[in-house]
Amino acid sequence: MFNQPFFIPSALIALLSIPLIFGWISRQFIYGVRTPKTLSSDEIWYPANRFAGVVLLISSGIYFAIAWTFPDASTVTNIGFVFWVIHLGAFALPLIASLFLIRFYVRSL
Repeated sequence: MFNQPFFIPSALIALLSIPLIFGWISRQFIYGVRTPKTLSSDEIWYPANRFAGVVLLISSGIYFAIAWTFPDASTVTNIGFVFWVIHLGAFALPLIASLFLIRFYVRSL
């Protein structure tokens, strides 16, 4: 599983989402959901970042499930390319959906 094409970026996203979930990241301009609205108060910062952390962790979990299910996609064959596209979709689509969900949630606060 560690040699899957998007394992490292997905693992980094999962690891970086954990401090957001537990509220360990205080309001600042470097890490977290940084919009003028979230930076305006702690009452918006912590729920927005907790939601973002959970959604991003789920997104990474979806990729890990696909990476566990499908074999190594590093071979240079037609079937290898198909597996690579599956891995790309399993990484990018949940991540893009997560970003839209986070944007919608922050706007609703």
